[in-house]
Amino acid sequence: MKGSTAPLRRWLCAALTLIFVGQACALSLFDWSPFQNADSPTATPAIATNTPYAATQTTFVATLPEALQAGEALLLSVVDETTGIRFNEIKYPMTARDTLTYSVALPVPINSVLKYRYERVGGAGATESAADGSPIRYRLYSAASSAEVRDVVAAWSDRRSPRPTGTILGQIHNADSGAPLPNILVTAGGVQFITDSLGRFELTGLPVGAHQLVAYSMDGLYAPFQQGAVVAENAPTIVNLKVKPARIVNVTFTVAVPEDTLPGAPVRIAGNLLQLGDTFADLKGGVSVVSERMPLMNLQADGRYSVTLGLPVGTFVQYKYTLGDGFWNAEHKPDGGWILRDFLVPDHDVSIQDAVLSWMATKQSGAITFEVVAPANTPPGDIVYIQFNAAGWMEPLPMWSAGNNRWLYKLYSPLNFLGAFSYRYCRNAQCGGADDNQTAGVTPVSGRTATTSYFSQDIHDSISSWKWYENPQSSTLVGVAVAPRQAGFVAGVEFQPTYQPNDSYFMPQAFANVKSIGSNLVVLDPTWTVSNAAPLRFSTRPGADPLWIDTAIMVSQARALALNVALFPTPRFIDSNFWQNAPQDSDWQQTFFARYRAFVENYADLAAQSGAQFLILGGEGIAPALPNGTLPDGSPSNFVDAEAQWRSIIQDAKSRFKGQVLWAQPYAASPLETPTNILREADGVYLLWSAPLATDSSATKSDYAAEAGRLLDNEVSPLASLLNKPVVLAFSYPSATGAANGCVLDGGACLRFDSLSRPNDDVPSVGLNLQQQADIYEALLNAVNARSWIAGFVSRGYYPPALLQDKSTSVHGKPAADLLWYWYPRFLGKQ
Repeated sequence: MKGSTAPLRRWLCAALTLIFVGQACALSLFDWSPFQNADSPTATPAIATNTPYAATQTTFVATLPEALQAGEALLLSVVDETTGIRFNEIKYPMTARDTLTYSVALPVPINSVLKYRYERVGGAGATESAADGSPIRYRLYSAASSAEVRDVVAAWSDRRSPRPTGTILGQIHNADSGAPLPNILVTAGGVQFITDSLGRFELTGLPVGAHQLVAYSMDGLYAPFQQGAVVAENAPTIVNLKVKPARIVNVTFTVAVPEDTLPGAPVRIAGNLLQLGDTFADLKGGVSVVSERMPLMNLQADGRYSVTLGLPVGTFVQYKYTLGDGFWNAEHKPDGGWILRDFLVPDHDVSIQDAVLSWMATKQSGAITFEVVAPANTPPGDIVYIQFNAAGWMEPLPMWSAGNNRWLYKLYSPLNFLGAFSYRYCRNAQCGGADDNQTAGVTPVSGRTATTSYFSQDIHDSISSWKWYENPQSSTLVGVAVAPRQAGFVAGVEFQPTYQPNDSYFMPQAFANVKSIGSNLVVLDPTWTVSNAAPLRFSTRPGADPLWIDTAIMVSQARALALNVALFPTPRFIDSNFWQNAPQDSDWQQTFFARYRAFVENYADLAAQSGAQFLILGGEGIAPALPNGTLPDGSPSNFVDAEAQWRSIIQDAKSRFKGQVLWAQPYAASPLETPTNILREADGVYLLWSAPLATDSSATKSDYAAEAGRLLDNEVSPLASLLNKPVVLAFSYPSATGAANGCVLDGGACLRFDSLSRPNDDVPSVGLNLQQQADIYEALLNAVNARSWIAGFVSRGYYPPALLQDKSTSVHGKPAADLLWYWYPRFLGKQ
């Protein structure tokens, strides 16, 4: 692990700088009068031109899985991830060399990185897909000199042809220090993988033949690496790569904006790097950049906007200026076409002078100004967002505060194709969770409606109430004598494991909220996605899982508030029937343990390098792989050597991370079943508790407390004594009718408690019961207060982005949080 902290320091410095640059989503509009004064200095816009770069002739040769049918043709499509992969493609017809081979020669700027894919047109038409049918986002090509690029198309989105495949395995290291590099995008044949803490990658299901292997630093901190790789059938091709780190220089962007720009409106830069808002994911509506992650420019006295960014030397940057994201309210050419600027970062500080010619995509539709009045009980610090529906709901956009709960957004483009369209409002980008009650839900059938017009329009709306925050309730606190605990007691919250890229903007406030209730611990649940059972695919999926740097920044933000941090890596299963459908042979089981070990190693390394205090392993998701595990249908899973595997994984984690390693053990009904030898390897137990505390609806808080005490004394205390290790209780109870009984009913069946969490849609048949959740928490706090052997109290399922009084297990904004505010400081001896 020598030298491994240097990449983390580089990422944190670059990323935290951009966080502070971009922390102004709720920007209040400036006083308009200075900018309406005819005597004020006005920048004279000049036509924006990109620096001309020398191009190299590159010939792309594609081999197809089968001959094209009559009337079909092949295109090479260069994609624009800043605008949205499907919105601004440039398509080049290819010429047949033979029935399976096609080619096209393109001039490609030297040192640029091209994103492209193949498309079949004529007939039904289709885009290329991987051998397993998953879509190809794009291929990468780093243009250094004239070359012939040979690609193999595995399949089409509508046709799959069985063919032999193989795998490329490898590691990526820093060429200067030798340190392994996480967070590098590796691709071949359009199959993509994000490297883990050891720089490892695995590209599976590649058609046999020659491929272009590219390693690309999503933040530009390392130079792109490219080489050919030959894939053989059912055999791994092993590749070890070394990439050169890039030096950072200051790039100052200054831009003049059109006269019709709303004075003081926030201007951002959208681009093809993490620092410029790119998530390298397919987000709502097909966009990939989000405004919250873009740098915000500063308004200058002369009416121009400017910002200075640290960017890596040699990085190929594609960017545009925007009042929204890469699609909405971005700059356009005079003819309405999309603008995508590009430049190569030089080896010295540089200033770039640009001018936005127009925010409008057409002269046939005037801009639309949306003004909305939010409810008086909108939480202070919340930001109102607007979300548009253009053939599907897209990523929400932050509105501009005008004070007194008034919010504005002026929509300039693209209005050339919308006609009548839907829109809606929400809080803190949580459309589908923290909605305007008029248009609530994950995918409402319709929203509010607007229609484009030749003339400019002003639309005035009022939000009568927010969903799940109509009439916020609080708890009545009753003074209790709380016994202060010894040093080492933890009082905290565990965030829910769902992730959206725009959540990162709201994390500092979430950590401040956690701190304000007296917590000394926050548990983060970073995920990898299990996207396929056979072959097993278990890795970071951008947009759905936090990247390495995302989690590192969150740890840094929490530590800055003196919060202790635990990382609880949690697999995210796309298929709810994963375990039932997975092969149960020993080879597959060994593959599962190898991938899970890589998962644990990744977060053990991240915990060590970022300064976390705890690492939590285990949990509900991996229960079938434990000794004597069962599948969802109740049949035995029969994992071979399960105990030895898990003990070895824990030992591996402890060798990499010197903090406390806890084992997350789900509480089970009596008798409490525990993999004792596995628990002995850990430093403590993190007991996941949602135990029934009552058998009928007439039970009281006293009944809940008595039952909790009985279970703790009879079942948990013996475990603590047997292991002689600390036991932290992690509680999860929804604010829904039936929570105390351990069964929230929907149509006669008990729901999983996490199904009530956002961003899942509401379950109407379930009743909201905030008081029952508060009563449960009060009972549990009293039970813990009477038992000094308990080492901690954690509330699970905390929803960070917004206060919601919904049916979920989150206590954020609910009466139960008031109880924690009273109890936590007293447990910790601070009151």
